Amino acid sequence: MELKRSSTLIYGLLLGAWVLVVGWQVEEHVHVREAAKTGLRKRSEAIANTLGAVVSGMQFRGAVFKKNLEPVLRELVAGDTNGGESGEVISIALLNAAGESVASAGRPVDLEQKDILQVGEHWGLRSMTRVYSVEGAFLNTEGNTNSQAPLILEPRTNTFRGDERNFPRRDPQPDQTGTSNVLSAATTATLNTNAVAAGQGGPRPRRPFWARDLDDKQYQDMVASRELHGLVLTLSTESLQAIAGHDLWLRFIIFFFAGISAAGVGLALRNVSKTAELQIRLVRASELNTHLKEMNLAAAGLAHETRNPLNIIRGQAQMLSSVPDATPEVRAQSKIIVDETDKVTAQLTEFINYSRPREIRRTKIALTAAVSEIVRTLNFDIEEKKLRVETGGDPLAIEADDQLLRQLLFNLLINAIQAVGEGGQIKIEVRRANATEATLEIRDDGHGVTPENRAEIFKPYFTTNQKGTGLGLAVVSQIVLAHGWEIQCLGNEPKGALFRITHLKLAA
Repeated sequence: MELKRSSTLIYGLLLGAWVLVVGWQVEEHVHVREAAKTGLRKRSEAIANTLGAVVSGMQFRGAVFKKNLEPVLRELVAGDTNGGESGEVISIALLNAAGESVASAGRPVDLEQKDILQVGEHWGLRSMTRVYSVEGAFLNTEGNTNSQAPLILEPRTNTFRGDERNFPRRDPQPDQTGTSNVLSAATTATLNTNAVAAGQGGPRPRRPFWARDLDDKQYQDMVASRELHGLVLTLSTESLQAIAGHDLWLRFIIFFFAGISAAGVGLALRNVSKTAELQIRLVRASELNTHLKEMNLAAAGLAHETRNPLNIIRGQAQMLSSVPDATPEVRAQSKIIVDETDKVTAQLTEFINYSRPREIRRTKIALTAAVSEIVRTLNFDIEEKKLRVETGGDPLAIEADDQLLRQLLFNLLINAIQAVGEGGQIKIEVRRANATEATLEIRDDGHGVTPENRAEIFKPYFTTNQKGTGLGLAVVSQIVLAHGWEIQCLGNEPKGALFRITHLKLAA
């Protein structure tokens, strides 16, 4: 019980250690994924700063022409110039104060997604979209807009409508990374000249020469619709997924080998505990075996010593029956004494044979000839019951102990003779099983053995014959096991019993 408790505790500790390793690896994977996200954010900021520098360099009197800007945007989408992988930038969109696209390249951006414009960052399955505010054509990290934001102009500037338009004004709101976002939710207000010109920073300088032909209303509309206030940048997350996938695979390998290690240690401990239990059992079995051997020797000695008084009793009974003036009653009682003494002596002899250690001395024996010799030995019993005994099969030679083999054949044949009635039949057959083994079968047409008794018939003192000692077949089983053979008791159709001995090793 104490050993089982100790094993349970050790298994629990191993499981706990494996769970800790799994938790540690999950946490490390989360860190690696966050680091990859941070790296993607930094690349996004680098691309935004690069684009801001390009736009600043393109400004002419506070304006950037769209036909000059769009090739640059397309070039950034085709392959960014900041060390990123080709095709990492999926889309770029420059926004006005109303959150509408002024110039763009790449895949269209769904600007209706509130989480993009309000939060400033959106992670999709295959892309990451970030929104930046613009200050003087540069990335704004302070949360303020500036009157220096350029206008993105179409090739013809006199096509702007002069009707009044209302634009939703969006207040700055920091995103998840600390970068401010002027395109977050705000109230809707009509842009006036001061608001458009100054934003939050003061009055806009005087109009450039290309806008002097526009009246105030037209100029306000143009500023509201064309002034650069935001940048939407969408990057592919393939590199992030590759890093996360590779790291996850490594973590899985660690999970697997940690589990294998824990299972291996558990199995080793289990084997050690089982080995300890087996050693304890072997010690106890050895002690019990020693005790049984001592009891066996004592019993065999007692049986041997008992036969001497029995022989004396038998001799005295025979002397009484041979006295000339002995009465018939005395002679009858003397005969009973002799018969009973012979029966007990036979049982003692069988017991001594059963308790004797089986030491195998293998020699080459002609099995068919040995069978024929045992049949001749029991010829008197065979003729007394008028039995028909047939021997046949292949003339084979096997490796066996000569004395033990003859005792085995003698016991099996006696068992068959006792089982059959007068005029019965016994058949003994030897045949080759394969290139190295032979099989011996002894069949009779007697009363047979019931299926439930076939496994018990080889146990000591189990017998279905009232005249039997119950040790004959037990001795047979001992001899078979000592040689490494196998014996079976089967039914012999249509009646009788079949004893089959297999794996008899053929002599070279």
